[in-house]
Amino acid sequence: MTDQRTLPIGGGLDTGWTGDVITTKAVPLNWEQRVADAWASIDRRSEEEFLALIETLAAELPPDSGAGIFERAASLDSTGHSDLAVPLYRQALARGLTGERRRRAVIQLASSLRNLGQPEVSVALLTAELDAGSDHLDDAVRAFLALALADTGREREAVSLALTALAPHLPRYQRSLATYARLVSDDTPADEKGN
Repeated sequence: MTDQRTLPIGGGLDTGWTGDVITTKAVPLNWEQRVADAWASIDRRSEEEFLALIETLAAELPPDSGAGIFERAASLDSTGHSDLAVPLYRQALARGLTGERRRRAVIQLASSLRNLGQPEVSVALLTAELDAGSDHLDDAVRAFLALALADTGREREAVSLALTALAPHLPRYQRSLATYARLVSDDTPADEKGN
């Protein structure tokens, strides 16, 4: 069953904003749970079985559904086929993928591009994503950006970014680590700073 229901902000549906609420775009209400269940089963299935399961679920949505295209891309990516996933991520984004799935698509596209030898494109995508807004995926954006920066020869900046992302999650030393993270991106060696 598909419908156009108004939901409180949150959830992982293919969504569009309408004021203080999000509306679903013809995504079956139980489809999201079945997709989550499929992903939870990835390690218990063969690659072929998992890809077929995601294909079957994606086929339940209209062919131009950004959510279906994204899930197909993610399944290919997660089974080692980044080269096949990249065009699907781009297609999903071009179809107007929104909400959390849009942000995940950008992160995963950037990661795949880095793995395919295009770290500069990855850096550009993830840098723009950090500037696009803030949510619970910010540290994931920073982590994948750190990997891409390291691949472009910007290791100190990568370490700084990774430590900045890590600092808030520590039970202690958040302030110290955040300060050191800023200092590590500075090109001046620590012994010249008087540390």
